[in-house]
Amino acid sequence: MTYFGAAGWRMTDGETVVLVDPWPSRLKYGGGGHPDDDRPDFARTDLAWADTALIDELIPEADFILVQHGHFDHLGDVPYIARKTGARVIGTETVIMILRAYGVPDDQLYAVHGGEDYQFENFSVRVVPGLHSALNERHYHDTRRYDTDTPLEAPLRIEQFIEGGSLSFLARLGGRRVLTMGSMNFIEREFEGLEPDILLAGINGSRLGLYDYDRRLLTATGFPAVVLPTHWDNFRLPYGYSQEAGVERNLVPFIEAAREISPGSTVITPVHLEPIVIR
Repeated sequence: MTYFGAAGWRMTDGETVVLVDPWPSRLKYGGGGHPDDDRPDFARTDLAWADTALIDELIPEADFILVQHGHFDHLGDVPYIARKTGARVIGTETVIMILRAYGVPDDQLYAVHGGEDYQFENFSVRVVPGLHSALNERHYHDTRRYDTDTPLEAPLRIEQFIEGGSLSFLARLGGRRVLTMGSMNFIEREFEGLEPDILLAGINGSRLGLYDYDRRLLTATGFPAVVLPTHWDNFRLPYGYSQEAGVERNLVPFIEAAREISPGSTVITPVHLEPIVIR
């Protein structure tokens, strides 16, 4: 397992490479950057841009890409990665329509709704219906969707990368069951019975607006053996910048809560781009 930041991961059993919401570009957009970061500032009305040189360095290959929703920090780099690697991409119809606009071939694209359970050669994945984080003090709500009648012409503006519905995935790879999260929210009944070995737990601050989030999450997922926090960092900062604020605000309280709620779980703090070997 390798953490790209935001909700992005690479997982592999040594044969099959599965990416989840890979976004190495980490553009400085919409505020929240650092004064020492001299990269260009992007507005949400600007055309989307990908750091292809960095992507080439970090992602030489991929077999599958799981996209949990269509926001730019989840999908922004996927068009380039999919075209470059030929990876098969699984996501909502909104996600698939954006990728088609960028010229990703149809035979690489799998539109899903939630509830599907697909078997591939050395990999299987169950698509789990989800919810987006309760942003803006729980006022966030976006019902927009793209479909085959939606005119889209790439390149899109950052603001055109809409949510389009949210998903989680139960990825089965190398004898492990990995439950992904792309948001700080979930549908409790959809997680019950999945019993992942590894949980990618969304733990950014917006989870605090939800009732008893940490306990409900760890209980619904069956107190997983390994918990890897995800989407906790400031994803507008480039790699190498301090993430201490996110560690103190998001990671430390979650680790302390998990120690009490699920003492049998091992919570591993991911460091950007440093592989985590789970045996």
